[in-house]
Amino acid sequence: MQKTQKRSDAQMHRALLLDAADKVFSEHGVHVALELVTAQAGVSRATLYRNFPDRDALMGALLERSFEKLEAHAQQLEGRGDALFGVLEHMAHLVADSAPVSDHWRTADRGSPVLADAQRRLTRLVKPLLQQAIAAGLCRADFTAKDVILVSSMIGSGLRGRTRAERRSLSRRALHLLLDGLRATSTAPCTPLPTPP
Repeated sequence: MQKTQKRSDAQMHRALLLDAADKVFSEHGVHVALELVTAQAGVSRATLYRNFPDRDALMGALLERSFEKLEAHAQQLEGRGDALFGVLEHMAHLVADSAPVSDHWRTADRGSPVLADAQRRLTRLVKPLLQQAIAAGLCRADFTAKDVILVSSMIGSGLRGRTRAERRSLSRRALHLLLDGLRATSTAPCTPLPTPP
């Protein structure tokens, strides 16, 4: 019983810290003193460092949480031909809602193993959705799962907004411009995409 309680408390503290970090980083940027995160979460520094030994670990956990949300959303859309577009839209919201965290990973070292793993994970997530969209005649046939990495960078243009509402609006606009380019059309043939490098 006591072990279960400790595990439950640990999970609660971890969730509180992640929520606090998201809020604090959104207001002050990702390089603020971590004491602001512990104050927002209402926990001690020892609790922070027990869960996240350093800032990188905290950033990695926030990225992981975003993936969990994206994967859960993809699961809700399972079986739908347009699920790919729903996942891309959800990704745009995640980018806008956690702008500093998104910006951190956009500017991270391209050789970062965490970033490389995130890109592989995103590619695996969207591959079956892309196949469904193409099979349903909703998406151009030459769009690939790897192109989603490029699309996610384009969606990141919404990070220029000063407020969450502005970022959401810009991300949504960028996404809709992109989606028009991804959709299969019967009225005119798509201009072939250049061969990827």
